[in-house]
Amino acid sequence: MAAFEYVAIGPDGRRTSGTISADTARSARKELRLRQLTPLKVSEASERSVGRIKLGGRGGLNGADRVLVTRQLAMLIQSGATVEEALAAVASEAERPAARRLLLAVRASVTEGYRFSEALAQSPSSFPALYRSVVGAGEASGRLGEVMERLAVYLEKSRNVGRKVQAALIYPCVLAVIALVVIGALMTFVVPRVVEQFNTFGEDLPPLTNAVIAVSEFVRNFGLIAVAGVIVFVFLAGRALKSAAIKRQVDATLLSLPVIGKALRTVSAARFARTFSTLLASGTPVLDSLAGARGSLGNLVFAEAVDETMTGVREGGSLARAMRKTDVFPALLTHLAASGETGGDLAGMMAKGAEYLEEDFESSSAVALGLLEPLIIVFLGGVVALIVLSIMLPILQLNTLALN
Repeated sequence: MAAFEYVAIGPDGRRTSGTISADTARSARKELRLRQLTPLKVSEASERSVGRIKLGGRGGLNGADRVLVTRQLAMLIQSGATVEEALAAVASEAERPAARRLLLAVRASVTEGYRFSEALAQSPSSFPALYRSVVGAGEASGRLGEVMERLAVYLEKSRNVGRKVQAALIYPCVLAVIALVVIGALMTFVVPRVVEQFNTFGEDLPPLTNAVIAVSEFVRNFGLIAVAGVIVFVFLAGRALKSAAIKRQVDATLLSLPVIGKALRTVSAARFARTFSTLLASGTPVLDSLAGARGSLGNLVFAEAVDETMTGVREGGSLARAMRKTDVFPALLTHLAASGETGGDLAGMMAKGAEYLEEDFESSSAVALGLLEPLIIVFLGGVVALIVLSIMLPILQLNTLALN
């Protein structure tokens, strides 16, 4: 089956274009008419456009597209549509031409006899390994529609957590940048002008004023060098974090911090529980579910804890006992795992644990950020007050000398 690029007129009279999979150009025109499109031009797609999709290059699915496509596929497959029909329907509704071409390329592979999970592998950037594992488990169990529904829920919740973290950090970051810009402007432009006036009096300046002047001279003379040094440090730190030993040490240090460590531990545990429950409920074996959940973790300390858990389960121990031995997972999660094993609903209990941990993270992060914002404001106000005080002290000193 080949891919054909087309230009057609839609039911609303508007011109539309895209890519469609068919055996021949005539079959492509027939397929377009079935979609209520009037074909104007149908030509075989070039190797460049098809190859770009199959290699998973530019033009794939972003996070929002992936969630929407998964939700639509789940609804269509659960309603009785075949995978080919569902892919064709979702592709016809796709707003972005790149997403439409990608879905049609996947449909073409499915039509040629590949399994759905195998067809998704042609674009690993749009459909990660975890996504394909869940789909493969759904195909093996014969419950693809139900599994796709769970996958859509998982993607939505994971994306919501990420968006909440980003949204929560935007205001403090903007506030911190504004504070640095204001302080830098004061040190670079305001303080030097005032110092010029003080130098004409020939009097000794207060220690606070001398300290502020020294900082101002450093900012003026070495400010750009310091900024360049910070950029180089960040770049080298990013390169160093590619080393597993260094990253593990950094992850362990972050987890040991009072407030940040608790938040990171909660987020990692919630991600592990959500991924594990999704895979397990899809029919994936426990060990394979643990391996898939490990792949979703960015913290090496948690990843190593999952490895230890897998070793314990492989040796015949219970999941809860193996998790407890690592001393990394929250006690709540290990208790829920034990309850799930006893009651025969491990996936459900782990899903409940993920929901609780996500809610706990949202509430604790809201409190922490609620305290962080006034702290930044107080810090900025304190620095500005010190600069103003350093300027006022010499003036008060001169007034005192004049009165005497």
